[in-house]
Amino acid sequence: MYKEFFGLRENPFNVNPDPRFLFRTRDTEEALACLNYGIQRRRGFVMLTGEVGTGKTTLLNKLLEGLRGERVATAFIFNPRLSVDQFLHFALEDYGIHCETQMKSQILLQLNQWLLERYRAGETAVLIVDEAQDLSLELLEEIRLLTNLETSTEKLLQIVLSGQPELERVLNQPALRQLRQRITLRCKVAPLTFEDSRGYISERLRIAGANGGPIFEEDAIEAIFRYSSGIPRVINLLCEHALITSFAEGKRPVRSNTIEVVAHEFEFDRSLNWPIHFRTWDRSGTECDEKIRGHQ
Repeated sequence: MYKEFFGLRENPFNVNPDPRFLFRTRDTEEALACLNYGIQRRRGFVMLTGEVGTGKTTLLNKLLEGLRGERVATAFIFNPRLSVDQFLHFALEDYGIHCETQMKSQILLQLNQWLLERYRAGETAVLIVDEAQDLSLELLEEIRLLTNLETSTEKLLQIVLSGQPELERVLNQPALRQLRQRITLRCKVAPLTFEDSRGYISERLRIAGANGGPIFEEDAIEAIFRYSSGIPRVINLLCEHALITSFAEGKRPVRSNTIEVVAHEFEFDRSLNWPIHFRTWDRSGTECDEKIRGHQ
């Protein structure tokens, strides 16, 4: 549709969590390093949190890509609305463990034996749970008990819990204090700054085949940031529909008034009382200035 018009090979703003499009900021680099460190050091529980649309699942897919490249056994639970039995069977299926029994005790014995075999071979097994803020208390407690699968010195199963900030509040409940105490590392992803938002748009266009010519006017990028507050998922939506609209109108590059129209259609103009954070760094990478501007 619009790809040929803008000289692109593929859609640069697809909302799917494609790890190829992970934009590496200071936050994402720190979070990815934290996750890898926790897994490699067999720390047991690691937690990743971030607001809706900030790219947690894309980051997890990048983590999975690296782990699978190192032949680490992984299970990725993306649906939190499971019973305990469904959760265990889903995990075993993802690990490639064939289990005919429905008895929980036998399932856990089989999982423990498989983990011990991997441990003796010097290999690691990782369980990643996305949208963890929606897990039931019963299932969260069951996940905690999985860390009891251990040797006298190390955890056999490394667990990553990923969720929205509400996950912190869930884990603060008295009934989950044992689980909260076992989380050894916590990492977060945050909305993009203005400069990172500009870089994010530019990098996605580059990966999609842009030849360096202007596709968005500077005023349009500023409008995208103003309406998205640096949330990557919202940036993708605004950019995608702005490209479609500009193509339909035969206009290139994308102008700020097109962003205004798209933002109004999706009612993002109703959230303009949020603050915007502008951070700048000197050439050494040291943060040297921060300005906060309210939306008009």
